[in-house]
Amino acid sequence: MNLNWMQIVRMGLVQMCLGAIVVLTTSTLNRLMVVELALPAVLPGLLVALHYGVQLTRPNWGFLSDTSGHRTRWIIGGMAVLAAGGYLAALGVVVMEDRLAAGLALSIAAYALIGLGVGASGTSLLALLATATAPRHRAAAATITWLMMIAGIAVTATTVGAFLDPYTPALLLRIVGIVTFGAVVLTTLAIWGIECQVGAQPATADRPMRFREGLAEIWAEPEARNFTIFVFLSMTAYFMQELILEPYAGLVFGFTPGQSTQLSGAQNGGVFLGMLTVGIAATGLRIGSLRHWVVTGCLGSALSLAAITLLGASGAAAALVPAVVALGVFNGMFAVAAIGAMMALAGQGRDSREGTRMGLWGAAQAIAAGFGGLLGAASVDAMRAALSSDAQAFGAVFAFEAALFVLAALLALRVIDHGRDRGAALVAGE
Repeated sequence: MNLNWMQIVRMGLVQMCLGAIVVLTTSTLNRLMVVELALPAVLPGLLVALHYGVQLTRPNWGFLSDTSGHRTRWIIGGMAVLAAGGYLAALGVVVMEDRLAAGLALSIAAYALIGLGVGASGTSLLALLATATAPRHRAAAATITWLMMIAGIAVTATTVGAFLDPYTPALLLRIVGIVTFGAVVLTTLAIWGIECQVGAQPATADRPMRFREGLAEIWAEPEARNFTIFVFLSMTAYFMQELILEPYAGLVFGFTPGQSTQLSGAQNGGVFLGMLTVGIAATGLRIGSLRHWVVTGCLGSALSLAAITLLGASGAAAALVPAVVALGVFNGMFAVAAIGAMMALAGQGRDSREGTRMGLWGAAQAIAAGFGGLLGAASVDAMRAALSSDAQAFGAVFAFEAALFVLAALLALRVIDHGRDRGAALVAGE
């Protein structure tokens, strides 16, 4: 029995909860450390890189999803671990104000928990989605759940930004506590019973298989291997601005913590719009292939970053929000088209390996996200030391990111097959 659309939407609620917690750590807490606490941008960059580094365990979670029938346990348990990590990360920022070493130690533990929670919950959820969704609906199901995650990010960032001013440590902990506790409750209610209803327990293997053996089989598939390389390079470009956009708004344009958090919400609102555009155009109107949308998104992101760089030089603060929204729109176009190709490829090759493939690509994305975020933060620190103004320093990093997006567009033309990805997009609209 396959997932129906209501069950897919319920699974999207879990993705929404994942995004709601993670956005607090990558935007609000990052901003507070760099601006309010005047810490180097590389510090939150290292913390976020840690949580992505821990997500190297994603293939393990995917392999467990392929060889056991307990995905619901991993999804709910992972969300609980993620929620605990999110609250402890906020507490770590508060402690840093008076005791830097103690706050940093708490933050390290917190971000490690965040990485474990995201890896266990997110990968197990995608494995369930890939194995229990009808093949012709996989790309559409991935789009729905990802749009809901972006909606969770955008709504959380915007709402938290509105309630966070005027900022106080007690208010921060109260808000983060509400978000994290609510995410665990909503996840439990949303996912409970779905696995049993669809009978998604994987078939028992003829012989026990070790994780390394299963992963080696997937890596031996040329399409899976080449797509992994593409995911890593493209996502490095995608995540480079994640840790520096809000500090850029605060240092160059004088945005308050609430305003810069709302800027992040506006960007993710643009991501949602871009994803929705591709979903309607590619699956409904049958306009373009997934490869075309990936290339369009990458090139549009590069142009948006160039505009953001020029705004810093001119000091035109009023135009920053529209430029950031445009960046989000093109980011969303690229991301959802890449996800569509990923879901189409997940069911190809050896049978009953959807979880392992999704875990492998999730690990590649996590490595790229950590590396890209850390590269962006470290580069800003280096450029601020070398150049005469913050606008020039951030602009140099944004320009480099734009160049990476252009490179990713060229790579997509070689890696994503035009005929196959068009077929995947069209079958999702059947």
